[in-house]
Amino acid sequence: MAKEAEQNEGGKPSGMSTRSIIIIVAVAVVVSTSIIAGVLVYVLGGHRGGAAEAGTGEKAAVAAKKEPPAVYPMEPFIVNIHDGQNMRYLKLKVELGTSAGGEEAKKEMDAFLPPMRDAILTLLSTKTLQDIQDLQGKNRLKNEILAAVQQVVPAGKVKHVYFTDFMIQ
Repeated sequence: MAKEAEQNEGGKPSGMSTRSIIIIVAVAVVVSTSIIAGVLVYVLGGHRGGAAEAGTGEKAAVAAKKEPPAVYPMEPFIVNIHDGQNMRYLKLKVELGTSAGGEEAKKEMDAFLPPMRDAILTLLSTKTLQDIQDLQGKNRLKNEILAAVQQVVPAGKVKHVYFTDFMIQ
């Protein structure tokens, strides 16, 4: 009993060697580290999944909130174009994508209608069939119409040009 009391005073449990204590401590550290790592993976993994779902939810909300663009419709344009030897007609209906919608924006755009129509008619009358018959030519024409209109209206009012009718006869 005197030996056991001496061992207990040294801080070691009776009947265990130093090697056994090291093994128990090492196992406890490995188990606790595994538990902490597992909790972190679960929490962070779940957080990422939630963020991904929130991101798709935000995209869905934005798509649901997405309003149609504010457009200013114009009367159709009918102009003569050359295709080499013959005269052809181009009928083009244009709608302008504006920065603001509503009645106030429409009234503001109405004030610029004659100069806008003049700029577009002047531009269209310079075109030939070869200039506008392919997709690249139509896109170039959109950009040219946008530039012509932006010279007439205040800066930033017109952002896009949409063709809603395009016919060559």
